[in-house]
Amino acid sequence: RLCKNCSAYGLRKMFPAGWAQTSHADAAIDAALRSAGGGTGGPAAGSLDERVALLLSVGEECQTERELRQLLLKHEQTGFRLYDGFEPSGRMHIAQGVFKAMNVNRCLAAGGTFVFWVADWFALMNDKMGGDLAKIRDVGNYLVEVWRAAGMRMDRVEFRWASDEICRRGDEYWP
Repeated sequence: RLCKNCSAYGLRKMFPAGWAQTSHADAAIDAALRSAGGGTGGPAAGSLDERVALLLSVGEECQTERELRQLLLKHEQTGFRLYDGFEPSGRMHIAQGVFKAMNVNRCLAAGGTFVFWVADWFALMNDKMGGDLAKIRDVGNYLVEVWRAAGMRMDRVEFRWASDEICRRGDEYWP
């Protein structure tokens, strides 16, 4: 784990401060996206510098750029995993929809597989949607469809539902 604050391989946040400002990395980001066919290439599309630029454009900080480069080289053929999660609790706002789709696509173009943990169990505990797990799941599926409509590539995106995981391994969670 490269980042002190999360398990997303050096990526601290999905929406870094000043995301709308142009930077010297923009040309490298555009080149990496083009060489990845808009992000549809294999796990290691683009040069190492282009993939590093893509990831640094999404994350606010990583421990060191050297460690990020080592991670990318180590997983060049197999790809690497990035993690995020959300609680399905209602409608999606524009930043959560469009910008998350854009940032996930950049991470995929850099060779990652994105795993989202859907915190439906926690939405249930927080009495979202009246505490009805079926409605909470409907909201979670709605959020996935909004991301799809916003252009999020789904070829290397996994959605894992907390309730499924907890129920499947209940003997481990509730000994």
